[in-house]
Amino acid sequence: DDSTDETSGLIQAKLKQYPAFPFVYLHRSNRKGFKAGALREGLVVAKGEFVAIFDADFLPNPDFLKKTIPYFQDDRVGMVQTRWTHLNENHSLLTRLQAFALDAHFTIEQVGRNTLGAFINFNGTGGVWRKTCIVDAGNWEDDTLTEDLDLSYRAQKKGWKFVYKPEIHSPAELPPIMSAIKSQQFRWNKGGAECARKHAQSVLASNFPFKTKMHAVAHLFNSSIFLVILTVSLSSIGVAWLGLNGVSTSLTRIAGLFLIGFAIIALVYFVSHFYSRKRFWASLLESILILPLFLSVSMGMALHNAQAVWEGLSGKKSPFIRTPKFNLEAGKSNLKTNRYLKISMPLTTWIEGGLSLIFTFMVILAFRYEYFLFLPFHAMLAFGYGMVFITSFRSYSLGK
Repeated sequence: DDSTDETSGLIQAKLKQYPAFPFVYLHRSNRKGFKAGALREGLVVAKGEFVAIFDADFLPNPDFLKKTIPYFQDDRVGMVQTRWTHLNENHSLLTRLQAFALDAHFTIEQVGRNTLGAFINFNGTGGVWRKTCIVDAGNWEDDTLTEDLDLSYRAQKKGWKFVYKPEIHSPAELPPIMSAIKSQQFRWNKGGAECARKHAQSVLASNFPFKTKMHAVAHLFNSSIFLVILTVSLSSIGVAWLGLNGVSTSLTRIAGLFLIGFAIIALVYFVSHFYSRKRFWASLLESILILPLFLSVSMGMALHNAQAVWEGLSGKKSPFIRTPKFNLEAGKSNLKTNRYLKISMPLTTWIEGGLSLIFTFMVILAFRYEYFLFLPFHAMLAFGYGMVFITSFRSYSLGK
């Protein structure tokens, strides 16, 4: 723990209630290495063969270790990751959208990669490591914002086997406000890009099968999709303007091909939603209702996330900004008094508001001139940027 508030006293007071257990509380006087540094220092005094890791917003089930440790009977297994579930999924539309996205990651992406024997990643929490695996892979390093993804690739490149078990759940709280979501998304996307910069070349030069290499490269660069979304959305303004003025180009004629991509995305998220709910018609209806909202808000996050990816790929460094915790389930959180929300609103938020107005104007022009080729795309962008701006403005205002 490297906190400077009352956290230290609260933890030590709680530990005194369990004198029979060999709990050890470590407090750091600096934040060197951020989370990676804390994990590295904790590993020095850890006595066990296995290390379970949970963030502060997780509530592990009592039988977590009983369910995960047996998989380490295979000496090649270096890490076991479990599936995140959501304590406050129904708190708001924002938490529902996050759950919708995370469920796809944990029920489609992680399952698929692990089944194919491709690289997967420790998700930073809700998992167990073999201590010798961590040490063999070079220990936790702090040169990226996603120390979990970084160590995962270093360990798997050295031949360690990872196991993902979606049937073992790790309940956690989702960030309920946009400023907290943005903080988390920035770290994930920038850290992913930093890991791509760090590992892609060595993965391609390795002796892994070609298919495994391609999966790994796609995995490492997946956050780069936001650069594409931002580029396509901005360029669509000019292309649509040409169409509004009667100029037909090859770009306008192939624009419909993007609908194929939307269909594939819809299928992926429906399957993940069905896996989580186990009710076909209910899952189908919920997916139809929530998917357009999810895609719109995801596109509305493109500017913010593209900035993170660009910084990661270009090598620009920034500190590890923790995601604020709220403890909503216990009913003890007051958003207006949360000290971690006292941050100023960045310029990008105002730009998001401006983009919402621009795409709203493009929607109006589409109806005015009866040119509807880009209407669905621009309508989703107008809504997405608008929602991101409004929810960001409200959440940043809480810290004042």
